[in-house]
Amino acid sequence: MKYTQKQIDKYHRQKYIAELEKIAKNLFRMFRDVHMDAQSMSAKLDQLKKKLDEKTEVQLDSEYHRQLKTYIQKVYEQICISEEFDDIRLGETREAHMTQLNRLQKLKNGVSYKKDKHKAERHNQDWG
Repeated sequence: MKYTQKQIDKYHRQKYIAELEKIAKNLFRMFRDVHMDAQSMSAKLDQLKKKLDEKTEVQLDSEYHRQLKTYIQKVYEQICISEEFDDIRLGETREAHMTQLNRLQKLKNGVSYKKDKHKAERHNQDWG
């Protein structure tokens, strides 16, 4: 059975996006864990980034996915490439990274909220 180019592209896109979200979840877990040290975080992030780099890079249409990719690249540069990253810097930047990850999650979930025109109808309903 031969796959069409569209099916292949869709497969690569799904795998790439899944890998991005996997890295985001792992970053959130690592920043939340107070026992995580800088060296183990750097090793884990390096491993995750290598897996992402193995995937075929695709064009990301969603604003959430573009910002997520940019954020992952920025964190990778701060943690793995920078030689100044240590446990002290990890402690200082932990809250800022957690906040940024939460903002990205809100951006992702923003499409699932009700539209404003439906909020008005729900607000004016009489339940009594």
